Amino acid sequence: MIYTITQEYSCVYEAKRSKFYTFLLPYEQFGTRLTQLRKEHPKARHFVTAYRHMNEYEQIVEGSSDDGEPKGTAGKPTLKVLQGHDLVEIAVITVRYFGGIKLGTGGLVRAYGDALQCVLETASFEKYEKLCRIEIVFGYSDTRYVDYELQKFALTPLKKRFEQKVHYTLALSQDTLFALLSALDGIAHIPHRQEDTKSK
Repeated sequence: MIYTITQEYSCVYEAKRSKFYTFLLPYEQFGTRLTQLRKEHPKARHFVTAYRHMNEYEQIVEGSSDDGEPKGTAGKPTLKVLQGHDLVEIAVITVRYFGGIKLGTGGLVRAYGDALQCVLETASFEKYEKLCRIEIVFGYSDTRYVDYELQKFALTPLKKRFEQKVHYTLALSQDTLFALLSALDGIAHIPHRQEDTKSK
């Protein structure tokens, strides 16, 4: 059985004065969040990443980056932890501030693995289901209620657009979709159904 998450989790881990800020997040938010973190941490030395997601053929696609750390000491150990926990549609970004003491090859592998384990201990996982992507549209006056209902279903909009009305793009399972539409009946509507999140 494979698992995933629906929201971001983070943890700070320290090893020999180096600080590792690790973020575990849904894969859909990976690119945007990495850009944000680079702006939020301009003095950080490294932004190590790893991810696993499903393509349109339901095949797992993986990737990792050491971002300047010695080859194989950061990205791959992080990816191995994700593999070991059978996680998909998920990404990890670890922001490292160098503390002045070199950790060595083995020390780096342990530190990045332990930093991710710190986050995993706080995260809430659920069984992976193929998700569909939809857009819901509603009036500005209903924003607070819609946000409340999304929070109940542990959903975070992938995109938000504010035009004549509010547009939220969501990725969710079929079961959650039916339950959400029931809760938002008469408040929000779907202008058009999009294909599932892994379709072209």
